[in-house]
Amino acid sequence: MDINTINVITLAYLGDSIYEVYIRNSLIKKGIAKVSDLQKEAVKYVSAKAQANILTNLIEKNTFTDEELDIIKRGRNYKRNTHPSNTDIITYKMSTGFEALIGYLYLENKTTRLQEILSHIEVK
Repeated sequence: MDINTINVITLAYLGDSIYEVYIRNSLIKKGIAKVSDLQKEAVKYVSAKAQANILTNLIEKNTFTDEELDIIKRGRNYKRNTHPSNTDIITYKMSTGFEALIGYLYLENKTTRLQEILSHIEVK
């Protein structure tokens, strides 16, 4: 499979689910047992605003390779006519770039690198 031929929104779609499983797993390991509490805590990490903040922080720390930055930029720069009403377009585009990277790393079986990136996220 040539990753460059996959629509970047498809990568983001997959990345969103992979990232959410990571967050849910981390919260459960923290000892949160009630689903309503898990949901409240998960939103702190999986919202577009949270993902955009995480991405910005990781970029500032020079965490990504050039290849990874290219995937992020593809996701961020993808032209869409709509975005969720609860966030601004820039935040949404940044979160899409983050999700696209997660999807890319997963599809490319770069699980060690995926774990390295996700380990920078402090789940409290």
